[in-house]
Amino acid sequence: MTPETLAPDLLAEVMEATWPPAGRRSLGPFTLRDGAGGGKRVSAASVDGAFSDADLDAVEAAMAEPLMLIREADTTLDSALDRRGWRVIDPVVAYAARVEMLTADLPPLAAFPHWPPLEIARALWADGGIGPARLAVMDRVQGPKTALLARTDDRPAGVAFVACHGREAMLHALEVRPEQRRKGAAQALLHAAANWAAAEGASRLSLVVTRQNAAARALYARLGMSVVGQYHYRMK
Repeated sequence: MTPETLAPDLLAEVMEATWPPAGRRSLGPFTLRDGAGGGKRVSAASVDGAFSDADLDAVEAAMAEPLMLIREADTTLDSALDRRGWRVIDPVVAYAARVEMLTADLPPLAAFPHWPPLEIARALWADGGIGPARLAVMDRVQGPKTALLARTDDRPAGVAFVACHGREAMLHALEVRPEQRRKGAAQALLHAAANWAAAEGASRLSLVVTRQNAAARALYARLGMSVVGQYHYRMK
């Protein structure tokens, strides 16, 4: 089986489209984002070309809480921020697979799509620390999107969000109740996401996960998903 690949620029584009900031603006070669409380992914600045020390000074001055997204190609920026004392936080790994590899027949109500999110889905997200500001990120998505609710032992067990950008689908905000973990809810959510994405005409499903989440990474690898990228943040 040939490992799946996803160009870094396309991965960044899909992430931005399926988990968008409230606003963005350019400052020299940097893009600054307003996350409106929606977390690091929609709040971090990023670089799009060569930069100077003066550019970095301007970025630091412009951000109330300086936070930078460092992609694999951003080695020069990574070194420059390290010299300035910015610390590394939350290394992240991106996974992807062809949608047809992940589709599956699921028992009725094992995991199903719906929009807008049911109150139980909102409650599950809230229990996992995904509150109104992150739900607002989902609301901002302009393309096809859905919430997914998983059930285990006839009880709500997990929730996730998936959206499409062209023929690319991306999964976000996957949460499983602690007492329902290791019972198949996360896998059911992945299959349900792929089933929904296939119906929307998507050909690939991707997601990102923190490097330290060994259990989730083992699941994605077991389902045949390939590592297609990685990044981390630096915070002042």
